[in-house]
Amino acid sequence: MRVIFIALIAAFLVTSCRSTRKIQTAMSKKDSTEVAPSVTQREDSAAVIRDVVKKLEAQHITFTTFNAKIDVDYMGGDGKKENVNATLRMYKDSVIWISVTGLFGIEGLRAYITRDSIKLINKLDKLYTARSVDYIQEVTGLPLGLKSVQDLIIGNPVFMEGNITSYARVGTTVSLLSIGEFFKNLITVTDGLLRHSKLDDVDINRNRTCDLSYDDYDNNKGPNFSTKRRIAVSEKSKLDIKLDFKSYSFNETLSFPFSVPKNFKWN
Repeated sequence: MRVIFIALIAAFLVTSCRSTRKIQTAMSKKDSTEVAPSVTQREDSAAVIRDVVKKLEAQHITFTTFNAKIDVDYMGGDGKKENVNATLRMYKDSVIWISVTGLFGIEGLRAYITRDSIKLINKLDKLYTARSVDYIQEVTGLPLGLKSVQDLIIGNPVFMEGNITSYARVGTTVSLLSIGEFFKNLITVTDGLLRHSKLDDVDINRNRTCDLSYDDYDNNKGPNFSTKRRIAVSEKSKLDIKLDFKSYSFNETLSFPFSVPKNFKWN
């Protein structure tokens, strides 16, 4: 069940990111796109970046509550594949609630995550686990937080807290390279929609890398929402996750039931 938990929460690969509203758009002195050093051209480069960032800001999803049913395909470094169904509920900046079911719809895990703590009920092994929110950091080696996890689940850009140092454009598709405290992030945006994020660790000794893909956008519920995601993480081992959002909704009244049976052991 720990593996499933990582697949659903920690391996969303999030960090204490800032939203696109806080993206710095300063160009570095050495623009890797090799823009000629005239004032006009440099202003044009900055204008392209500002335009893309503005479009990303316009797509930023705000919400009070979020509810979804997700089909999760997971493959770890051992090559073993798993498929589970998850019901996910969130209250912005407050709670993430997850119920994981496997074969025959039997619930195996329930998670309740707040700003300060993580609580897990493992129904298969009759175990209850309570940890500080730092537990996510411990199992992933990443500085994670509740807000960060919520941003990535919703589909808002992450790991863009650093300076944007260069860009490349092909038609309506623009790629931006930002360098932050933890990762270099090469994101790809088409017509204002986030399509891909390629992350490489700033610390070359860690050799940590991640690919995030966002596909099959839908706007039936209002904002443009990516209903199919792929997360591929590689460091000492590999992790490949596919998320298929079967249904989702925003701003409905939700409950977050979580109670520990008396016969469960504390872990």
